[in-house]
Amino acid sequence: MRFSNNPLITPKDIQPTTDGYEVFSVLNPAACTFNDEVLLLLRVIERPVQTKGFLSIGVLDVGSGGYKRLDFSLDDPLLNYDDPRVIKYDGVTYLTGMSHLRLARSRDGVNFKIDPKPTIMPSTYEERYSIEDARITKLGAAYYVYYVAVADFGFSTILLKTTDFVRFERIGNIFPGVNKDVAIFPEKINGMYAALHRPDTGFFANPSMWMAYSPDLVHWGQYSLLMQPRAGKWDSSRIGAGTVPLKTDKGWLEIYHGADEDHRYSLGVLLLDADDPSKILYRDSKPLIEPAMDYETNGFFKDVVFTNGMVVSPEDPGKMFLYYGSADERVCGAALMLDELIGRCNCPGRAAKPRVVMSRL
Repeated sequence: MRFSNNPLITPKDIQPTTDGYEVFSVLNPAACTFNDEVLLLLRVIERPVQTKGFLSIGVLDVGSGGYKRLDFSLDDPLLNYDDPRVIKYDGVTYLTGMSHLRLARSRDGVNFKIDPKPTIMPSTYEERYSIEDARITKLGAAYYVYYVAVADFGFSTILLKTTDFVRFERIGNIFPGVNKDVAIFPEKINGMYAALHRPDTGFFANPSMWMAYSPDLVHWGQYSLLMQPRAGKWDSSRIGAGTVPLKTDKGWLEIYHGADEDHRYSLGVLLLDADDPSKILYRDSKPLIEPAMDYETNGFFKDVVFTNGMVVSPEDPGKMFLYYGSADERVCGAALMLDELIGRCNCPGRAAKPRVVMSRL
């Protein structure tokens, strides 16, 4: 299942964007195929090179478009850095690293060449802290790239459009407020665009997966709860969309992520009805992939496998290549047979070789 040459991409493979900065994590890539290549849109996290006695971070200086460095003394009683992903100082929360998005390209889906420069950089106030965890949905001739934007007022989802992965049209903020883990379906359903997403549930419930619909990809509504975490299982604490849903002749196939109370992130299979994806046909009781290898159990944030993208293998239409972040530090891959994924869903009368009911991306 896992690629033998995992991890595929590590921080040492990527040059930082700014002098005096270092890349310490690359993770959670979006994935698609374009011009006979597999493209990964990597999340690359960088920070200032650390100085003894200080914790240094960067934030976007919106006016200049560059990074503004902030230095905090480790002896300062106002500083809290118990979680490696964030720091809190005098009541304000910051991320420990600034993320941008960068393309990696491959002919075989296994060996990747990374672009020397960033593809998408944070540029607006709503992206002041970071841009993260992109996904890519192909609709017609266009590719829609959407990602999480993080600022001091929370996180939201930004949508871009491209036909060449060189020029990107910014459509705007499509899920404002505290909302993330958006995955847009690759075709209209009953005349409407559809998306999975995860709004903030406040004090009342653990983070859950919802459905939303739109006539134009900009104005979203008809919100409904799809599913919630399950007590005592691998996805007991939080859940969210992973891959862009894939249409098969048995329904929409989704690989989603879940975490338990120990913040251990795993991946599972979800099958949704083709005509009404708010209907769940199957949900994994056990993980498809869970942290097991050293590169998944040890790293920047231990015990994490987290996916944002899956593509049809360039050489075998019955095989899927799943790409995932491991331990919030590296990019890895796994090969999954489509018939085995569908067979896992216990579909009555299933074909021996389920087919993908969509053109290859």
